[in-house]
Amino acid sequence: MEAMTRILMKMMGIMLWLTVLIAMAVGEDVKYKDPKQPVAVRIKDLMSRMTLEEKIGQMVQIDRLTASPDIMQTYCIGSVLSGGGSAPLPEASAEDWVNMINGFQNGSLSGRLGIPMIYGIDAVHGHNNVFNATIFPHNIGLGATRQV
Repeated sequence: MEAMTRILMKMMGIMLWLTVLIAMAVGEDVKYKDPKQPVAVRIKDLMSRMTLEEKIGQMVQIDRLTASPDIMQTYCIGSVLSGGGSAPLPEASAEDWVNMINGFQNGSLSGRLGIPMIYGIDAVHGHNNVFNATIFPHNIGLGATRQV
Protein backbone atom coordinates (compact mmCIF):
# COMPACT_ATOMS: atom_id res chain seq x y z
CA MET A 1 0.00 0.00 0.00
CA GLU A 2 2.85 2.41 0.84
CA ALA A 3 4.54 1.70 -2.48
CA MET A 4 1.29 2.46 -4.29
CA THR A 5 0.94 5.77 -2.40
CA ARG A 6 4.52 6.76 -3.31
CA ILE A 7 3.96 5.94 -6.97
CA LEU A 8 0.71 7.91 -6.97
CA MET A 9 2.41 10.91 -5.31
CA LYS A 10 5.25 10.82 -7.87
CA MET A 11 2.75 10.69 -10.73
CA MET A 12 0.84 13.63 -9.29
CA GLY A 13 4.10 15.57 -8.90
CA ILE A 14 5.02 14.87 -12.52
CA MET A 15 1.55 15.93 -13.69
CA LEU A 16 1.78 19.15 -11.68
CA TRP A 17 5.23 19.89 -13.10
CA LEU A 18 3.98 19.26 -16.66
CA THR A 19 1.02 21.56 -16.06
CA VAL A 20 3.35 24.35 -14.92
CA LEU A 21 5.63 23.84 -17.93
CA ILE A 22 2.70 23.93 -20.35
CA ALA A 23 1.32 27.08 -18.72
CA MET A 24 4.72 28.76 -18.99
CA ALA A 25 5.10 27.75 -22.65
CA VAL A 26 1.64 29.04 -23.54
CA GLY A 27 2.07 32.27 -21.52
CA GLU A 28 1.72 35.33 -23.71
CA ASP A 29 4.31 38.11 -23.83
CA VAL A 30 2.20 41.17 -22.95
CA LYS A 31 4.56 44.02 -23.80
CA TYR A 32 2.02 46.83 -23.38
CA LYS A 33 1.77 46.11 -19.65
CA ASP A 34 5.56 46.04 -19.14
CA PRO A 35 6.78 49.48 -17.96
CA LYS A 36 10.37 48.47 -18.82
CA GLN A 37 9.51 48.37 -22.53
CA PRO A 38 9.94 51.53 -24.63
CA VAL A 39 6.69 53.48 -25.07
CA ALA A 40 6.64 52.90 -28.84
CA VAL A 41 6.89 49.12 -28.32
CA ARG A 42 4.11 49.18 -25.73
CA ILE A 43 1.82 51.22 -27.99
CA LYS A 44 2.45 49.00 -31.02
CA ASP A 45 1.73 45.88 -28.96
CA LEU A 46 -1.48 47.31 -27.47
CA MET A 47 -2.77 48.61 -30.81
CA SER A 48 -2.15 45.22 -32.44
CA ARG A 49 -4.30 43.54 -29.77
CA MET A 50 -7.22 46.00 -29.96
CA THR A 51 -10.28 45.38 -32.10
CA LEU A 52 -11.75 48.19 -34.19
CA GLU A 53 -14.58 48.49 -31.65
CA GLU A 54 -12.08 48.90 -28.80
CA LYS A 55 -10.16 51.57 -30.71
CA ILE A 56 -13.37 53.49 -31.40
CA GLY A 57 -14.43 53.17 -27.75
CA GLN A 58 -11.10 54.58 -26.59
CA MET A 59 -11.66 57.69 -28.71
CA VAL A 60 -15.11 58.33 -27.22
CA GLN A 61 -15.80 60.68 -24.30
CA ILE A 62 -19.22 60.30 -22.68
CA ASP A 63 -21.06 62.38 -20.12
CA ARG A 64 -21.14 61.22 -16.51
CA LEU A 65 -24.91 60.75 -16.71
CA THR A 66 -24.44 58.12 -19.44
CA ALA A 67 -21.54 56.30 -17.76
CA SER A 68 -21.74 53.18 -15.63
CA PRO A 69 -19.18 50.48 -14.80
CA ASP A 70 -20.97 48.15 -17.25
CA ILE A 71 -20.97 50.74 -20.07
CA MET A 72 -17.26 51.44 -19.47
CA GLN A 73 -16.40 47.74 -19.74
CA THR A 74 -18.77 46.80 -22.57
CA TYR A 75 -17.93 49.68 -24.91
CA CYS A 76 -14.27 50.25 -23.87
CA ILE A 77 -15.01 53.96 -23.28
CA GLY A 78 -11.86 56.09 -23.16
CA SER A 79 -13.04 58.99 -21.02
CA VAL A 80 -15.90 60.46 -19.01
CA LEU A 81 -16.64 64.17 -18.47
CA SER A 82 -18.58 65.82 -15.69
CA GLY A 83 -19.85 69.03 -17.19
CA GLY A 84 -21.01 72.05 -15.21
CA GLY A 85 -23.36 71.06 -12.41
CA SER A 86 -22.94 67.33 -13.06
CA ALA A 87 -22.55 65.57 -9.70
CA PRO A 88 -23.11 61.96 -8.59
CA LEU A 89 -25.75 62.99 -6.03
CA PRO A 90 -27.37 66.18 -4.78
CA GLU A 91 -24.97 67.66 -2.21
CA ALA A 92 -22.29 65.14 -3.25
CA SER A 93 -19.33 64.83 -0.90
CA ALA A 94 -15.75 64.17 -1.96
CA GLU A 95 -16.30 60.53 -0.91
CA ASP A 96 -19.33 60.30 -3.24
CA TRP A 97 -17.12 61.49 -6.10
CA VAL A 98 -14.37 59.01 -5.26
CA ASN A 99 -16.84 56.11 -5.11
CA MET A 100 -18.44 57.07 -8.43
CA ILE A 101 -15.16 57.52 -10.30
CA ASN A 102 -13.67 54.34 -8.80
CA GLY A 103 -16.73 52.44 -10.04
CA PHE A 104 -16.22 53.75 -13.57
CA GLN A 105 -12.48 52.99 -13.39
CA ASN A 106 -13.09 49.45 -12.13
CA GLY A 107 -15.44 48.92 -15.07
CA SER A 108 -12.75 50.09 -17.49
CA LEU A 109 -10.01 48.01 -15.90
CA SER A 110 -12.15 44.87 -15.96
CA GLY A 111 -12.33 45.03 -19.76
CA ARG A 112 -10.42 42.55 -21.93
CA LEU A 113 -7.27 44.68 -22.13
CA GLY A 114 -7.55 46.48 -18.77
CA ILE A 115 -7.17 49.98 -20.20
CA PRO A 116 -7.85 52.71 -17.60
CA MET A 117 -10.21 55.58 -18.41
CA ILE A 118 -9.56 59.31 -18.19
CA TYR A 119 -11.97 61.36 -16.06
CA GLY A 120 -12.50 65.04 -16.80
CA ILE A 121 -14.24 67.74 -14.81
CA ASP A 122 -15.33 71.14 -16.05
CA ALA A 123 -14.14 73.04 -12.98
CA VAL A 124 -13.11 76.51 -14.11
CA HIS A 125 -14.60 77.98 -10.92
CA GLY A 126 -13.02 75.42 -8.61
CA HIS A 127 -14.68 72.11 -7.90
CA ASN A 128 -18.11 73.54 -7.17
CA ASN A 129 -19.68 70.12 -7.92
CA VAL A 130 -18.51 69.02 -4.46
CA PHE A 131 -20.93 70.16 -1.78
CA ASN A 132 -19.57 73.11 0.28
CA ALA A 133 -16.53 73.54 -2.00
CA THR A 134 -15.05 77.00 -2.58
CA ILE A 135 -16.11 78.69 -5.81
CA PHE A 136 -13.66 81.04 -7.54
CA PRO A 137 -14.25 83.63 -10.27
CA HIS A 138 -13.06 82.84 -13.81
CA ASN A 139 -9.37 83.42 -14.50
CA ILE A 140 -10.09 86.79 -16.12
CA GLY A 141 -11.76 87.88 -12.86
CA LEU A 142 -8.78 86.68 -10.82
CA GLY A 143 -6.42 88.54 -13.17
CA ALA A 144 -8.43 91.75 -12.78
CA THR A 145 -7.78 91.71 -9.03
CA ARG A 146 -4.02 91.94 -9.64
CA GLN A 147 -3.65 89.88 -6.48
CA VAL A 148 -2.69 86.56 -8.03
